[in-house]
Amino acid sequence: MESLIYPRLVISGTHSGVGKTTVTLAILAALKARGCQVQPFKVGPDFIDPGHHTAVTGRPSSNLDGWMLGEAVNRDIFMRAAAGADISIIEGMMGLFDGSSPVNEIGSTAEMAKQLDAPVLLVIDGSAMARSAAAMVLGYAKFDLALRVTGVLFNRVSSEGHYKLLKEAVEQETNVVAVGYLRPDSAVTISDRHLGLVTAMEQGTGELYGWLAKAAAETIDLDRIEELAKSAAEIVRCDEIAAPRLAPNASRRKVKVGIAYDQAFCFYYPDNLELLEIEGVELVKFSPMNDQVLPDVDMLYLGGGYPELHGERLAGNVAMRTAIRQFAERGGTIYAECGGMMYLTSAIRDFTGLSHEMVGLFSAETVMWKSGLTLGYRTMDLTQDCILGVSGIAVRGHEFHYSTLLPKGKLNYACTLRDAQENLKGQDGLVAGNTLALYTHLHFASQPKIAKSLVASGRRNSPRLMLAQKG
Repeated sequence: MESLIYPRLVISGTHSGVGKTTVTLAILAALKARGCQVQPFKVGPDFIDPGHHTAVTGRPSSNLDGWMLGEAVNRDIFMRAAAGADISIIEGMMGLFDGSSPVNEIGSTAEMAKQLDAPVLLVIDGSAMARSAAAMVLGYAKFDLALRVTGVLFNRVSSEGHYKLLKEAVEQETNVVAVGYLRPDSAVTISDRHLGLVTAMEQGTGELYGWLAKAAAETIDLDRIEELAKSAAEIVRCDEIAAPRLAPNASRRKVKVGIAYDQAFCFYYPDNLELLEIEGVELVKFSPMNDQVLPDVDMLYLGGGYPELHGERLAGNVAMRTAIRQFAERGGTIYAECGGMMYLTSAIRDFTGLSHEMVGLFSAETVMWKSGLTLGYRTMDLTQDCILGVSGIAVRGHEFHYSTLLPKGKLNYACTLRDAQENLKGQDGLVAGNTLALYTHLHFASQPKIAKSLVASGRRNSPRLMLAQKG
């Protein structure tokens, strides 16, 4: 066992919508402005918030998830990422006790705080309350006595006077310390849309983060924030974890993987990319929106994102669509998730009803529905051998999309899905040659064989290697 001290603090809300992401970004930005090396994390299957964390701190924000990964893997991910940082800030998801079930803590922020033995800073919308805040804090602090709710921060509080009322009420009735507040300010609000906040890539300049840092420095006790984080006990890394990270084998030929990365495709777990690199991958970014040719690579990885918002640009880039289709037809390995899968279908019909021609590897149209949200944890079971591995392998991930597939011909599926309660949720994993495309976002650390199998397929079926051999 390895035991070390890592100053750390979980930031959680009483419920979704209280502004915990704004609070988290403000604290990250303010600590960074103080000269701290700040390591961010996000609880749960989220891609957008971690992108903002990374933009603020300059350090990749890793996902931690009790349901998808389990305690040993979460601790390993945390301790590797937190190494060298002065403080780690872990943004929760939904409300503190909300997870995969209404009757247990699995997948919740509370579960993660206990797995990491981290104190919790509770974020409350204080805009319309005074003494009632004490009752709320007391309830959250006493609901699970194994959890340490040590601080509270009030969001959307307009004045110092109002904050003093809230602080006095809470500290009179509880052992939880009030560490400050943030005023309501439209200038420091990130726009929202159907899958969450606007991405950091689209946010443009870092002006917003500067405003957040200034706001936090004015009304939040950052010294107390650091004290709370330093109150965390030693954390222990288990000797045996589900996905051991070994040094890359320098003797193997590098597999170059083209990773789609632009405003349409930017949803990737950092740990997925790291596990690919450990298997001998060199990541090469390209843009399906803007580039006319594919880079010289052995394999393609098309992540999720917002292709439905950029349908016209993607459709208009005929050269790239043709290049990807030809890459697949030559036997190249393509792995695609959600938005990447949508891009590989015949067309995407956007929210306005307009249809945009896509790559056409699968005979189906992807149709956006404003009321068609599919959301939840998934266990994916392989029902046939494919680029992910052999039949029978199980891997965990999640679905989050507002679209559905309308088949225009025969579709071949390689997987079945179960939800967090083990209910069957249909099929996933469209297969065509060495291309596999999923609605499900997989976390490779839940099944280490996945990264190995993908890289092996890329190495074995490389179109550029075949051309070189012919030459």
